[in-house]
Amino acid sequence: MPLSIAQSRRLVRSTCLAGVLLALAALLGVLLMAWRTRADAIDAAADRTRLLARVLEDQATRTVDAAALGLTTLADGMGSSPAREVERLDLMLRQLVAAQPSLRAAAVLDSQGRILASSTPRDVGQRVAINGWGPIPAAGTTALLRSQPGRGLTDANVQLRGDGLSFLPLVLPWIPPLGGEGAPLYLVAAINPDAIANYQQSTLEEHGQAAALFSYGGQLLAATTTVPLTPGSWQKDHRLFRTALPAQDHGEWRGPGLQPGAQLFAYRVSRTRPLVVAVEQSEHAALATWRRSLWWDAAALLILEVLVCAATTATLRALEARARARRVLDDAHQRLASSEREMSVVLRSVQELIFRTDAQGRLSFVNARWALLTDGSPDQLLGKQVAELAAHGDRASVGLLFAPDEDGSVRTSEATFATTQGGARRFALAVVPLRAGDEVRGFAGSAVDITDRRAAESRLQHQLDLVALLLELSPQPTSMVDREGCYVTVNRAWEQFTGRSRAEVIGQPVSTPMPEAEAEPSSSDWVPFEPVRGRSLLRYETQLRDREGDCRDVVVSKVVVPGDRGQAAGVLFTLTDVSEFRRAERATLEAKEAAEESSRVKSEFIANISHELRTPLQSIIGYSELGMTRGAESAPRLASMFSDIHSSGRRMLSLVNDLLDVSKLESAVGTFDLERCDLRLHVASVVREFDPLLASRRLRISVSQATAPLVARVDPLRFQQVIRNILANAIRFSPEGGIVGVQTESTASGEALITVMDRGPGIPPSELECIFDAFIQSSATKDGSGGTGLGLAICRKILAVLGGRVSARNREGGGSAFEVALPMGAPEDVG
Repeated sequence: MPLSIAQSRRLVRSTCLAGVLLALAALLGVLLMAWRTRADAIDAAADRTRLLARVLEDQATRTVDAAALGLTTLADGMGSSPAREVERLDLMLRQLVAAQPSLRAAAVLDSQGRILASSTPRDVGQRVAINGWGPIPAAGTTALLRSQPGRGLTDANVQLRGDGLSFLPLVLPWIPPLGGEGAPLYLVAAINPDAIANYQQSTLEEHGQAAALFSYGGQLLAATTTVPLTPGSWQKDHRLFRTALPAQDHGEWRGPGLQPGAQLFAYRVSRTRPLVVAVEQSEHAALATWRRSLWWDAAALLILEVLVCAATTATLRALEARARARRVLDDAHQRLASSEREMSVVLRSVQELIFRTDAQGRLSFVNARWALLTDGSPDQLLGKQVAELAAHGDRASVGLLFAPDEDGSVRTSEATFATTQGGARRFALAVVPLRAGDEVRGFAGSAVDITDRRAAESRLQHQLDLVALLLELSPQPTSMVDREGCYVTVNRAWEQFTGRSRAEVIGQPVSTPMPEAEAEPSSSDWVPFEPVRGRSLLRYETQLRDREGDCRDVVVSKVVVPGDRGQAAGVLFTLTDVSEFRRAERATLEAKEAAEESSRVKSEFIANISHELRTPLQSIIGYSELGMTRGAESAPRLASMFSDIHSSGRRMLSLVNDLLDVSKLESAVGTFDLERCDLRLHVASVVREFDPLLASRRLRISVSQATAPLVARVDPLRFQQVIRNILANAIRFSPEGGIVGVQTESTASGEALITVMDRGPGIPPSELECIFDAFIQSSATKDGSGGTGLGLAICRKILAVLGGRVSARNREGGGSAFEVALPMGAPEDVG
């Protein structure tokens, strides 16, 4: 019996849980085994450490005992008067040192520490501070005293130079026999601690092991190279001497030792000497073999986990395959039921007429859409022939659809059916015979309502007829070519322009029906798709000859006509005759050139005549000044006449200068030397020039300068000329005793603004702009006060070159204000 989906899911969860538990069990087993082997490795390392401590303690004890035996033997062989047997004692001492490699030197000392005999001849006669070595033992007893620096006995008398050498003094006090001198002597052997350390080093085989030899009091006597302690140093605060030794003469622990890190530490006290041997091994080094063996444990764990995962995966796949088969079966049942429901819904909701008939064309099945043809249920139509439901004129064609012939293809026809709303609808019918072998058992078919499509086609045809009529009535010559470059259509204007009829060009390839006026057109102008490929519109102007052979200026426009499948169907051409426009344009251009030539000739004339007038004017002014000066006393009337001549000459010279300035500004003669400068300085300079004139007319200038620099790129002389002309006008038209205002500031738009204000007669509003034209003066100032009407025109022309502007306005309360604006630059650009 197949499992349900819920049961399959529970079984999958149980399988996954079992796999996880097995994987955890394998992991726990391998971890326990690894932990056990680690403990075994620690125990084995501790056993080795204890054994090494016993071995090294025995070796150190035997080394000291051998040296003590040698001293005792030497004492037994000495006579009653060693001082008289020095040579024999030296020989015996050298033999003793040679016989025991662990000795560096041996000597006989008197009670004051003077060396009587020594294995090292150079030491004889020197004194040794034997009392500083530690407590001297009783006579006939050997004792190992404190470690002393130096290689030999006499080296202990000098300060070390950091070579790290030391020796262990073994002392045997000896009293000569009766009849001798009676003073105690000391037999001393210098034991080499490096010999003990070398033996320890050779005995320790494993990495991370270290050994050290201490005195019972805590002085380090010898150690292997891995011990970070200095021989001769005291280690009384170490755990070994602080807590361990008083309790027992041998022991071990895990923890801090002589080397950094956790150590396996073992110690042992010498049986006969006050010596302590310590051996330790780094716990990290002791576990090196165990760590290497972990790879095998990891491999075993990996194999177990892989096996567990493989078994779990295989089980899950089997369960998944079983569940999948169940789901496939359930899905098939659901799809079948859903398909039946959907088919029923589709047949009810489809807008076409779906039907099935028997071999005679009688309806055996209809969908809900057939309610369009009956007032009741569509089932009322069952048993009726389809031809009976059609309009009378279409029944014959509908009946042919159900003819029992051998043709098994789709049969189509159109017919009109009456609807329940009292109207008629046009349908396109399609029928397929249903065969059982060679026999027709019935027909299956559908009918699509095409009433709206027929109406849309009729409207589209009407639209096409309208477009064709508009194209025909268009005054622009228009033609269209297809993708192969053949004419599709042309309008009447095209026929009239080219002189060719549409009957002779429709369907023919495009040639050159409209030759250009000067040369034949290139092929790219007439092949449709090459010049317009990838472009929505191509337009250019050329000259073509019409049917009469006249040259016409035309604008040729080409546009791609899209097709019904998204690709280009052809190219539409239009010609626009612009001949009259071009003639007018050429006439305008000729008039402009004539005006410019006239202006140039006028400017040259003014410039030449101004230059010619300046020379005689200078002579007239000079002679009139001379006449005024000489006739002031002798002939006052004559002097007055010379004064009038002088005034008229000055006005004439001013007019000539203004004319010359205008000429320079309108021609290429005038040049500008532009530089960046602070406009405030030039304004102040011009104001100072008018001090004498202001005093004579009892006027005063009020100057308000901007606090920040007003930096602009100008020609300083031309800029001063502008300010000078405007300020001179303001002084000229200001009433006597008045105030002329000059204000400089910067605007928010980054411009320098200079304003000159007066309280004169002002300017009529209608003349605020025209006063800047040449030879134009304000009607309010034509009172004979002077002026040529060129000053403001010159100012505007100069400012136009400098990129600025000048304007005028009337002030409240009377008077006028002239504003000069120039674009500013950065202040740091000055200079």
